[in-house]
Amino acid sequence: MIAADRKFLAYLDDLNMITILFPFSYHHGKASSFYISNGSEIRPLSVIKKDKIENYVKYICRLNFEFHFGRQYWILDEYNGKTDLQIGAVIRTEAFDQKFYYEGDDLGVTFGQDGVCFKLWAPTAVQVKLKLKPPESPFAEIIKMKRYDRGIWSIVINRELENYQYSFLLQINQEWREAVDPYVKAVTANGKSGVILNLEKTREPWTELPPIESPVDAIIYETHIRDFTIHPGSGIKHKGLYLGAGELHAKGKDGGATGLSYVKELGVTHLQLLPFNDFAGVDELNPEQEYNWGYNPLHFNTPEGSYSTDPANPYARICELKQLIEQIHRAGLRVIMDVVYNHVYIREESSFEKVVPGYYFRHDELGLPSNGTGVGNDIASERRMVRKFIVDSIRFWMEEYNIDGFRFDLMGILDIETMKEIRDVCNRIKKDAIIVGEGWNLNTPLAFEHKAIIANQDKLSDIAQFNDVFRDCLKGSTFNLLDKGYALGNEHYLEAACEAITGSIGYNTNGQGLFHEPVQSVNYVECHDNHTLWDKLQICLSDADDEIRRKYHRLVTGLCILSQGIPFLHSGQEFFRTKQGEGNSYRSPDTINWLDWDRKSEFKDHVEYIKGLIHIRKTFACFRMRTAKEIQKCIHRLPAGSPIIGLFYQTDQAELVLAINPSLKNHSFPLPEGEWAVLANEEYASRSSHNVIQGGTIILEPISLNVLLKK
Repeated sequence: MIAADRKFLAYLDDLNMITILFPFSYHHGKASSFYISNGSEIRPLSVIKKDKIENYVKYICRLNFEFHFGRQYWILDEYNGKTDLQIGAVIRTEAFDQKFYYEGDDLGVTFGQDGVCFKLWAPTAVQVKLKLKPPESPFAEIIKMKRYDRGIWSIVINRELENYQYSFLLQINQEWREAVDPYVKAVTANGKSGVILNLEKTREPWTELPPIESPVDAIIYETHIRDFTIHPGSGIKHKGLYLGAGELHAKGKDGGATGLSYVKELGVTHLQLLPFNDFAGVDELNPEQEYNWGYNPLHFNTPEGSYSTDPANPYARICELKQLIEQIHRAGLRVIMDVVYNHVYIREESSFEKVVPGYYFRHDELGLPSNGTGVGNDIASERRMVRKFIVDSIRFWMEEYNIDGFRFDLMGILDIETMKEIRDVCNRIKKDAIIVGEGWNLNTPLAFEHKAIIANQDKLSDIAQFNDVFRDCLKGSTFNLLDKGYALGNEHYLEAACEAITGSIGYNTNGQGLFHEPVQSVNYVECHDNHTLWDKLQICLSDADDEIRRKYHRLVTGLCILSQGIPFLHSGQEFFRTKQGEGNSYRSPDTINWLDWDRKSEFKDHVEYIKGLIHIRKTFACFRMRTAKEIQKCIHRLPAGSPIIGLFYQTDQAELVLAINPSLKNHSFPLPEGEWAVLANEEYASRSSHNVIQGGTIILEPISLNVLLKK
């Protein structure tokens, strides 16, 4: 719709091209000449093409001189009509990217000898002002900023500004808008405004952990900061908060460990935390009234306030998150941060859209925002300043918060080059930093060959991807709850299961696998998304009793731990976590989402079994081979009829057998000659021997995972 004071519309769609929309209602859409003015001089435009579209005539005009961003231009017609020239699709051109790419590492607020420096990248703005509000004052100060090369607006203020609130006022396309700094590192409650803090005051010495040799040495345990401790039986004082997640020595009703101490005892290596950057969906001042997983990003470089003891104190959330991370490190564990760079909560209200409208998001062939994420917008990571923001953000979290790895939500939205730059930055800071991501191929306007998806894993050799083939062939389809996988007794999945257990590297197909190397495969059967394994079993094994379901659950989870690749456990999976049948609990109440620590006490034997399998994996390197070549060389398939899978591991360290019987019947199994110590069977799992049996034909119990070590 044309505004009342505009007879027609004009857009800069390329550095030398202007699109003019002349409505039929204005001189029947007919015009023979147009002019451009900067207020002091007028120049003619060359009309090179015109078309009729809906209620307009579209005129394409060539601009015969260099357009200067940061100035206001006007388009005139032969009837003395006038309209402002708006910034259009030019922002999505390669020429624009090249012209305005800024390499500096000082965007946002930085401190120097001359004072506090504010820098904002806003190349399409005609004016930018800094809005400063002193603490405890209702009045704000407005200060003009100066434009520099590459679309940078900056100002240095030489006075004490600690705890001042700040934002930017921008004039773009004849409209004023207020935006929070995209690079903001501290905010007021609910992220309404940026806050100037001295992060030096939040820094303490770090615990340094010895590097891990390979990603396959990791065992990832996923949890949500609130879920982790909010249950009444958690024994945690600061329930649902950063401080609570870092509490040690908490006890459950059985006197056993809960919280972080429990996770340490379990034997995993990495705690993966659902998003804890500032997100929408929970009122930080009333956090108990709402719940959210955190996939509604607001401010990417600021901790979420609802997990803080004092959301109104910008320092509190930063210090308490750092305390949590340090406590995790002191426990000998590492932190993987779940990051959501693929979209923002509401595009129109985001800092990105307010500062450089249209630049940070992908658009389809009609010029409309694309929606591969399913939430209304896709981040355009292939654009240089978008890529820079993501890479800068990753660097910030590693350097300021000592993060050890990242899980990329909907990584398939992002482009390969961005992910490679992220990998390079991580390598420079921590060589053993783990990067995992969801490599789903989503419908976003990015060429297939540039997408960071599983199909392009040969271009992402140092980045692991969630293996949905592993998930579905072992437990059955995630989206068809009645479907049963190999580990639930469906022998049609036998060969696919064997391929998954051996790393998805083409064990049976001469290297033509889903991945090239085992370090690329994140092996999981359950995560925060979709139904828990236990809830699926309630549906697809509706006629079975709970004891049978628990045996199947144990088998599926056990295979996740002992398969080649990177094992991934959803918190509570080891004690049959349930969400009462809820398949999408992203904003369900605590009673659905919490980690029920009473179940940990109730199913203590199962927890000990999973703990035993974790110890077996960590003790015997044959369950975490580094390369596809090593897997092909050292793992041998033993002759066994369907539905049995038997694998013989021969390494310099040891000889072991993994034998799997997913059926409800006993099955005979040809064990190689010699004496074999039983490390795991259907009831027992430990790195020390349960008993010793002789080679030859043995009987595998129903629904059993068996690990045997040659004496």
